[in-house]
Amino acid sequence: MSETAMSDAVFVRSGQRFRPTDLARGPWDANAQHGGAPAALLMRAFENVPGDPELLISRVTYELLRPAPLDELEVSAEVVHPGRRAQRLEGSLRTKSGAEVVRAQALRVRRAEVHVVPEETLELPGPEQGRPSDFASAEHGSMFAVDAMEIRFLEGAFYAPGPATAWFRLRQPLVAGEEPSPLQRLAAAGDFGNGISAVVTWQGHVFINPDLTLYVEREPVGEWICLRSVTRINPGGVAISDSALYDQRGRVGRAMQSLLVARR
Repeated sequence: MSETAMSDAVFVRSGQRFRPTDLARGPWDANAQHGGAPAALLMRAFENVPGDPELLISRVTYELLRPAPLDELEVSAEVVHPGRRAQRLEGSLRTKSGAEVVRAQALRVRRAEVHVVPEETLELPGPEQGRPSDFASAEHGSMFAVDAMEIRFLEGAFYAPGPATAWFRLRQPLVAGEEPSPLQRLAAAGDFGNGISAVVTWQGHVFINPDLTLYVEREPVGEWICLRSVTRINPGGVAISDSALYDQRGRVGRAMQSLLVARR
C-alpha cells in the first residue's frame, strides 16, 4: 500500500495489527497519538464483539496508561462478565513488544422498553453556522486535530480559555476501507473536551487526560458530533473536563476526563 493511500485513513490494517498513520498524531508528542484515535479504534473492537443486538453500549471508560505510539498496535476485546440484561467487556491496545498502552471497559445494557415523554432537547446551531478551528498545524506533519477531524466552533476556541461548544466530524475513515460507525465517530470526538475548554494557556501548560469516560444515551445519527465542554481546575485539587454530547437531532451522551495539569 502506498504512502498516499495510507494517509487517507487514521489506521491501516497490517495483518492482525493496526498501523496508525500521521493522521493519528496528537498535540503533545510528535511520536504519540491523539487520544481520540485509540479511543475510536477500541470502540470499533467493542462493537465487533459478538452478542445480542438488543444489548447496547451505554458506557466506555478508557485508561490511557502511556502515550500510544505511531507504531503498530494489537487490539483485543472480549466479554468478561456475561449477562442477559447487562454485560461487561474489556479491551486493550498493546504495542508489538506487548506493552499495554490503553485499557478500556465497556458496559452493554438491554434496550429500554419503557415509554416516556422525551425531555426537551437543546436547540443548537448546526455545524454550517460554526467557525473553522483555530488549531495550528504541526511543524512535524499531519495530526488528528487538524487533518483527521473537521472542527467548527459555535462558541469559544482552542486558544481562548473558557467553556466552548464545537462540532466535530471525521474527515477521513478511521480504518482504511471502512466507513466509521456512529459510535466510532462519537469516541473520536469525545476526547476533545479538555482541548477546546482549556482554562490555562497552551504555551505555558500541559493538560493531558489520563482517562476518558463516554456515556451513551443513544446511538448518534449522522457524521457530526457536538461537544459543549467546560474544564474546572481547583487549586490543590483535581482538574476535570465535562462535555455534553449532541448530534443534529439532540443530546446523545456525556464525556468526562480527569486531567493532569502541569507547567511546561
